[in-house]
Amino acid sequence: MKRLIVIYALLLAGLVNAQAIKYGVTGGIHRGSMPGIHGISKAAWGGNFGVYADISLVPNDIYDSAWLYLTPQVEMFSMGEKGDWNEDKMDYQKYSNIYLGMPLYIKYYLKNHGYKGDIFFMLGPKFEFLVSEKTDEGTAVNDAKNAGFDPNKFGLGQRINTFGIGISGKVGVRVTDNMDVFIRFDRGMSSVYPDYKQQTTYNRFLSLGFSYRLGETY
Repeated sequence: MKRLIVIYALLLAGLVNAQAIKYGVTGGIHRGSMPGIHGISKAAWGGNFGVYADISLVPNDIYDSAWLYLTPQVEMFSMGEKGDWNEDKMDYQKYSNIYLGMPLYIKYYLKNHGYKGDIFFMLGPKFEFLVSEKTDEGTAVNDAKNAGFDPNKFGLGQRINTFGIGISGKVGVRVTDNMDVFIRFDRGMSSVYPDYKQQTTYNRFLSLGFSYRLGETY
């Protein structure tokens, strides 16, 4: 984890001489889940909040006309769901995790008569580090054993991965000079529960969010 953070920081440091850097805060609410495990599962609401920088990658001779940016982001976000291993719609198992996320986006604005428009698209990899894990499976493991089942078949009692990678994308619009709103979708590309072999497990969420610019440098 420390090595990746150092690489991430060095990459950003190498771009500090870029023509313009805008920075601010970003956040949102999302509906997320970890498919492929815990029997019949239900998605859970969560949130994300962090800071970002827009580093222009194209000449910006006219004020605020750059249309292509590298946008690193550092955030905290939650992931969770409810599981129902025996599908009895009672005594749900609860999973709630908090991550430090580090997405690295390419941000592209549609052009309007050669200038930056109001609609933008963002896409890039995301690194996620588990900060805290809260699992409440109640008596599910013993209940499964007493019923003659292997708890592992339903993803009960699993060890969680502390590091993951994924991909994140946004589609948004500028509301004011300082504020954007967007729809975001994140999809993990690595296994959340590495010892579970029945299916591939991953984090995913769909979010409605905003970004607010606090300042900029030249």
